[in-house]
Amino acid sequence: MGKKLVMAQKRGETRALCLGVAMVVCAVIAYYILGTTVLPLYQKSVWTQKSTCHLIETSIREQEELEGKKVPQYPCLWVNVSAVGRWAVLYHTEDTRDQNQQCSYIPGSLENYQAARADVEKVRATFHEKQIFYCFSTTRENETTVLYQRLYGPRTLLFSLFWPTFLLTGGLLIIAMVKINQSLSILAAQK
Repeated sequence: MGKKLVMAQKRGETRALCLGVAMVVCAVIAYYILGTTVLPLYQKSVWTQKSTCHLIETSIREQEELEGKKVPQYPCLWVNVSAVGRWAVLYHTEDTRDQNQQCSYIPGSLENYQAARADVEKVRATFHEKQIFYCFSTTRENETTVLYQRLYGPRTLLFSLFWPTFLLTGGLLIIAMVKINQSLSILAAQK
């Protein structure tokens, strides 16, 4: 009876150790992936200064108004604000600025023109209701653009690092508990 209990205990310890090691390995892989994707975007983000923006004007740009330039096939919102004591163009996120510099806000669904137009109208109405809101600006002197929302801020970085940290901590705790259990069973067997 005692020998079967020891064998079952060893099998359980081996499985628990494998689980702990697997969790630690997964955490290390996740840290590597985050370190090569999210961290460089966070470090490159220059939009660190939180400012107060005052709405100057908004307009919905249609295809006809943008002739001669690369024209979007969807309605887009153009927003001018006053931030940090100067006139600036507001962009929804960093990606909006990279996708199309003629649009402050690009609707989520571009397949249906009427739905996209309704989305842009809704966002425009929200800006007109608020008039004064927080935005993110850069410390560069000649920059005339600000962001409404940062994609790669500290909150995003913390949310990205939560699960790998949870996995690493859990894996190390499982390994530590198994090793403590083994050492206590050895001490008990010696007495």
